[in-house]
Amino acid sequence: MFHFQTPLALLLFLGYPVLIWLYIRRQTRGTGALKFSSLAGAKEITPTAAAYGRHIVFVLRLLAIAMVILALARPQGAKSSGESETEGVNISLVLDISPTMGGTDFYPTRIEAAKKVITEFINARKDDNIGLVVFSSEAQVSCPLTLDHAILNNLLGQVNALREGGTAIGLGLATAVTTLKNVKSKSKVIILLTDGDNNAGEIDPVTAAELANTFDIRIHTVGIGKPGSRDVMVNGMLMRISFDEALLRRLAFITGGNYFNAQDHESLAAVYKQIDSMEKVKIKKKHFVNYRELFAIFIILALVFLLAEIILSNTRFIKVP
Repeated sequence: MFHFQTPLALLLFLGYPVLIWLYIRRQTRGTGALKFSSLAGAKEITPTAAAYGRHIVFVLRLLAIAMVILALARPQGAKSSGESETEGVNISLVLDISPTMGGTDFYPTRIEAAKKVITEFINARKDDNIGLVVFSSEAQVSCPLTLDHAILNNLLGQVNALREGGTAIGLGLATAVTTLKNVKSKSKVIILLTDGDNNAGEIDPVTAAELANTFDIRIHTVGIGKPGSRDVMVNGMLMRISFDEALLRRLAFITGGNYFNAQDHESLAAVYKQIDSMEKVKIKKKHFVNYRELFAIFIILALVFLLAEIILSNTRFIKVP
């Protein structure tokens, strides 16, 4: 891509007709400095190529001036620039890290299986602002919304299931809402993954979902494991695990989202692929590039033409006084 930063300088080219007119006028009205007693037979003299070639000096001068004018217009070049459409959503991933997420019914554990699938989900959405909230009895923003998915994946990789604590679903959702509520976007989504009932925290999950709905935030809920109660090996001990499927369905319904159940690694991966296909929106993405100044090229050309003019006018086309 090529353009002039100061195109008004190109108006100087309007003076070219005047320069050419003055040159022609000078050529037609000029008188020789040498006097001859008789011009008889002068008409029979055929002008040589050198006689016509004297105009080259003037052409070189015009070219030198043209290069200076182009340099003043500040020509700039760029490899590419423009605007294209891409897909993007603001997503807060809310991940349960309570002790039961260490269950080994998913290989190697529920939390590790979830991290693997979530990482694949993140990598497939390069144009999304994605953040991470983790919760057990308390909730915290592990990573704010970011397009730097390398940092996000690094922080996700450091997440582990806790040895003790409860499951504060409402608090996890409310924390995610705080990261999304002020985002100016038509598409804001929370993806909640949990394997337990809400048994901790002071915020009711339904209240948190209603709060999300007021900010036009959609919630997709993912229940990991089989609905109802069952015994699962956690840290070498059998633990009774259950999650409230009805609650997860309600949270999704309130905000216009969807509920999913994943009972093994394959179905968990399928759930996130389905969410990936659902949550897409067309946005405009601008590409900016740095322009490269090209005026130096024209300055060099101007000097070349000027030097050629000086050499020719003092050698091949020297003017006799």
